[in-house]
Amino acid sequence: MRYALGIEYDGSEFLGWQRHGNGATVQAAVETALGFVADQPVAVICSGRTDAGVHAACQVVHFDSDVPRTDRAWVLGSNTRLPASVRVLWCQAVDAGFHARYAARARCYRYRILNRNIPPAMQRQFLSWERLPLDADAMHRAAQQLIGEHDFSAFRTVQCQAKHPIRTVHSIRVCREADQVLVDVQANAFLHHMVRNIVGSLIPVGRGEQEESWLGTLLAGGDRNVAGPTAPAAGLVFLGPKFPGEWNLPVAVTL
Repeated sequence: MRYALGIEYDGSEFLGWQRHGNGATVQAAVETALGFVADQPVAVICSGRTDAGVHAACQVVHFDSDVPRTDRAWVLGSNTRLPASVRVLWCQAVDAGFHARYAARARCYRYRILNRNIPPAMQRQFLSWERLPLDADAMHRAAQQLIGEHDFSAFRTVQCQAKHPIRTVHSIRVCREADQVLVDVQANAFLHHMVRNIVGSLIPVGRGEQEESWLGTLLAGGDRNVAGPTAPAAGLVFLGPKFPGEWNLPVAVTL
């Protein structure tokens, strides 16, 4: 039987999603918890890997298990064994052809910047901080140059293992809510650090240090060395993937 899970996590204490030999990862925590419920090892595949310090509102994974457990048992049992920073939100049986990564048609991220003179005390693990005033409207206009299918080499870290730098950005929105600037991006997929590098290049535009056209120049040039710095991980949340309606998953992760 194949199952899909929706998972929420605060990534502050983890070295990213993917299991590896050194340090705590979200994948390792989830697999350990599911293994406890199944009383045997369980391996999960996620819809999109997140980096160290990055959070998720609804990461979606799938796993296979033949042990007789209800959806409710997977949720409640796993949550008793997960750290407080990770929670399984829902579980449902899915068709054997479902694949959390390959069935997803889009991924959505949100980046939050606290834009005021004083850095945050409250919610600081979920916010980046910028002291100088930002023009969110200028950032939004500049960001529209990234919509469509492009070579995003200018916003790709050198450690990126993707086979090619071509990605399709469906939408990107920058807006202000009181003293916060929000950047929402939806694309078919993302390169390593792509969202954080885009935000790092939008901030100089928001400060008035670069023209709005600079984003288009960076995109066309494809040179990571001349783009803005990588924005801090703390402000980034993986809102979740989007799947076609045929999989009958919760509304939050359905196109």
